[in-house]
Amino acid sequence: MKENISILGCGWLGKPLANSLMKKGFTVKGSTTSEEKLEEFQKIGITPFLISIDALTHNISAFLNSEILIVALPSKDVEDFRNLIDHVEKSPIKKVIFISSTSVYGNSEEVVTEESETLPSALATIEILFKNSAHFETTVIRFAGLFGYNRKPGNFFKNGRKIPNPDGFVNMIQQDDCIQLIEKVIEKNAWNEVFNGCADTHPTRKDFYTKCTLDIGLEIPEFEEVTEIQQKVISNKKSKEYLDFEYKYGDLLTLNYGEI
Repeated sequence: MKENISILGCGWLGKPLANSLMKKGFTVKGSTTSEEKLEEFQKIGITPFLISIDALTHNISAFLNSEILIVALPSKDVEDFRNLIDHVEKSPIKKVIFISSTSVYGNSEEVVTEESETLPSALATIEILFKNSAHFETTVIRFAGLFGYNRKPGNFFKNGRKIPNPDGFVNMIQQDDCIQLIEKVIEKNAWNEVFNGCADTHPTRKDFYTKCTLDIGLEIPEFEEVTEIQQKVISNKKSKEYLDFEYKYGDLLTLNYGEI
């Protein structure tokens, strides 16, 4: 029998993830901070919960009555997450997927892997809080820059904003690949791990954003003059080998950003 899954944060990533999991036979509870979305969630089959991490109420217990919790929130408030983890530890949750970001890594001349040192940050601290709990198993997925559908990179720099660091490299991942990577972790029971989620290729920011803007019919963007190249190339090798995962949108310069 499929496990029950609770998704804390059914937004740009969490909502389509919920839809995909339900198609695979999972029962999904989803949280939102917007009352207007409760009816919408109900109609598509998500059991809806109105939850804000900075003011958890009695309904958090019912929301956490599942086997798996996926945390997909933009918040980086450490104390709010400490409070959340206290509730998770008292719940039936046994497995957690925490959605993090490759922003926890600093710039590096070497290829960045899951073993690379992370910068001191609230996000890195929250990762540790989840991983250190003895009450459940946590896998952390560090996603690169997110794009897909209504999130088009060609719109990231508008109104004359110049793009910095044009000779640096991009680290990006498309929404569908995010969802399938999360599902692979569940399918493979890959717990107590850290995975980077990132496309295979790393074009320069100049090449990438030029293509992205042209694909959606905008003028070629302006770039700041090069003063010092800041670079970071994220490796996705572990996710591909450990999870037997193939990135659908791995080659960033072959995509049409007006269509995906």
